[in-house]
Formats: sequence, structure tokens, C-alpha cells
Amino acid sequence: MSTDAPSAEAPDVPPHARVAVVAARFNQKIVDELLAGCLRRLTQHGITEDRVEVHRVPGAFELPVAAKVLAGTGSFHAIVCLGCVIRGDTPHFDYVAGEAARGIQQVAVTEGLPVIFGVLTTNTEEQALQRTGGSHGHAGERAADAAAEMIALVAKVAGGADAQPQQQVAVGPQQTAPRVPNRYKARRPPIAPPQSSTSKPDPFFASLINQQRGG
Repeated sequence: MSTDAPSAEAPDVPPHARVAVVAARFNQKIVDELLAGCLRRLTQHGITEDRVEVHRVPGAFELPVAAKVLAGTGSFHAIVCLGCVIRGDTPHFDYVAGEAARGIQQVAVTEGLPVIFGVLTTNTEEQALQRTGGSHGHAGERAADAAAEMIALVAKVAGGADAQPQQQVAVGPQQTAPRVPNRYKARRPPIAPPQSSTSKPDPFFASLINQQRGG
């Protein structure tokens, strides 16, 4: 695997940007270090603790559905998915790692939202440790860098409109979270208002009603 990771940018992150971090519990010691590095770097990018939500899921396979649910709230400018899948003696590794990557990408594309793949897929535990602050850098920090850079890019393309949330969504008894406008998601046609009592009924249904009444 290449060690030539891109250097961290200093993106212009909107001041109200919110990030959700979803971390798997499987291989928890390694994922906990990924999470610590991610949160540390988000803070360095100006995304403070009060604008970050952390959620835990059983394993990497559950990351996509959690990301999908969080994206659907419209409350976040980016979602970071963290996990660690280590190859064993069975094909289980290939299914879990492949489907996690596929699912996370699908959420990002369908939602038009930065969803960052921060899942380590290694042959050994030692390789995973080397990528959580060892000789191969820190994948949790790189995931945070990617999130911040993509947040800044989306805000720039949208003309800065996403920097200031326009709606509030209740998240607790006395809490509200800013709802993030999504300019890249296809707009659904408006739902037609119900017909008023004075409007003429559809001729087909009117004929059925008359037949039932013996008209």
C-alpha cells in the first residue's frame, strides 16, 4: 500500500459546520484510537466538540446504514465512518470490507453529502497499529482532514450558502440542531394540495359512485 498520503490542507470550514462520526466497536482498541485522532483533528480544524456527534455501531458492516440515517436528518455537513477490519482465515474479511466500502460510497453519492471512509482494512493487527499513529501515520486524523476539506469544497461550490444553517431540527428536550440545506440532492416535485369541497370530482370516479347509487 502506498504511504504517499496527501498533506493536510487548511480548508475554510464554515463556522457552523456540524459533523457526525460513526465508529464501530469491533476491534475496539484500534477504532478507539481512530476516533480519538479524528476528534482531535476536527478540533484543530475549528469544528469544536459541541458541533460533533459520536455514534457507535457493532461493526464496519453497520456503518453504511448508520450513515444513511444520520444523513437523512439533514443536520450534518459531513459524516465520518471509522472501523477496522482485519483479514482472517475465511472470506468474511472480503465481504465485510467490500460491502462497508460500497455502502458508504452509496450513501455519499445518493445523499450528495461528504461521507468519509475511515475504515482500516489490513492483513494483520500490527498493520492496523502502524496506521493509528505509527509508521504509516494516523488514519483517524486523515479522515478528519478529508471531512474538513470536503465541507469547505461543498460550501464553496454552493456559494457559501451552507455555512449558515437555515432551519432548526429538535434533537432533545431543550436542544436544536441546525438543518443543513442540501443543494445537490434532486428536488422532489411538490405534493399537490388536496382538492377543495367545491372542486369537480374525477369523471371516472363520479361514474362509479353513480352506478353504486343506482344513478
